[in-house]
Amino acid sequence: MRRSLLSALATLVSLLHAPAFAEEGAGQRSLEAPDVEVVFGQSAALTGPASELGMGMRLGLESAFAEVNAHGGIDGRRLSLVSLDDMYEPEAAVANTRELIEVHDVYALVGAVGTPTSRAAQPVTSEAGVPYIAPFTGAEFLREARKQSNVVNVRASYFQETAEIVARLTEDLGITKIGILYQDDSYGRAGLAGVRRALDAHGLPLVVEANYPRNTEIVKRAVLDLRRFDPEAVVIIGAYKPAATLIRWARKVDFKPVFVNISFVGTSALAEELGADGEGVYITQVVPFPGDTRVPVVDRYQKALAATAPDAQPGFVSLEGYLAGRLVADGMRLAGPGVSRAKFLEALRSAPPIDLGGFELEYGEEDNQGSDRVYLTVIDANGEVRPAQRMVGR
Repeated sequence: MRRSLLSALATLVSLLHAPAFAEEGAGQRSLEAPDVEVVFGQSAALTGPASELGMGMRLGLESAFAEVNAHGGIDGRRLSLVSLDDMYEPEAAVANTRELIEVHDVYALVGAVGTPTSRAAQPVTSEAGVPYIAPFTGAEFLREARKQSNVVNVRASYFQETAEIVARLTEDLGITKIGILYQDDSYGRAGLAGVRRALDAHGLPLVVEANYPRNTEIVKRAVLDLRRFDPEAVVIIGAYKPAATLIRWARKVDFKPVFVNISFVGTSALAEELGADGEGVYITQVVPFPGDTRVPVVDRYQKALAATAPDAQPGFVSLEGYLAGRLVADGMRLAGPGVSRAKFLEALRSAPPIDLGGFELEYGEEDNQGSDRVYLTVIDANGEVRPAQRMVGR
């Protein structure tokens, strides 16, 4: 029954869109009529332990699209977003992706959240010829440009983030005993591979590893396993709730390594969860500091965010969503009249460096990742996140 209903709805939607689109071949559509609404789709965690990430990406995308629409859209074409909740579960991400393509007839998927969900959903978009833009993950499999020809990444990779973490721990603090807590899925294993790779480059072993199940906060045993090997630093590859739980338990049992998280953790949510227990916790970032309006694109982001959600606080995740939305708009402008999916992807691959305003993206035939930048931040004694040039103290 559900399949029949979806099929009927898909047919109805395709008929409604027929005047605005012209088929160019399998999986390719061209936007030929003015004043059409170009619909983008997002499958992301909007509930559950990773919900702050999905909601942040959605807010940033909506802010960027509203800003573009307020200035006339792309040659009169308005941008809109349909977001579906996958709860950070791969099966739901696949179902959502099919619904977005078959029922909502989206132009592209944008702002997906997570490695396991992207690993499951991206092949669906590839088969349908639908672009997969700016997923909130640094997983390497999405950066294989020849294999993933419909993928366009914004952010630096997890390998780059973990390389920076190990460099800072060893060079700034002289730390050589490093352990890891990782989420037991493809995301966590991607981070684990990055940490091992970085440690190998420094001639160091990984002294201890522990993991926890996705979408849980089951980390008490991990705390004890880590403490047994007495690492000087622990790299956390996880979401904000289990990361915060681990750090709080570590404080209670007088386990005091340097804790470092990668960007996927959700910085603002982590700082809020930890409160006073967050002092000295480091987080790598892949976008500029969201409070630094000296960066032109951050200034524009703050204004767009205020116009869309006046009560929202600037944050790293919504800034990344905003950058994704801006990239979508620039890609459509670069593609020119028609804006077929194929032209959109080719326009980005062949474009000169795209300066979004102090944050530059550069693509090529063999490179589908726009930025290689990694930044460092730390939570201070007041529970506030601030930029850091290097790691200090222990």
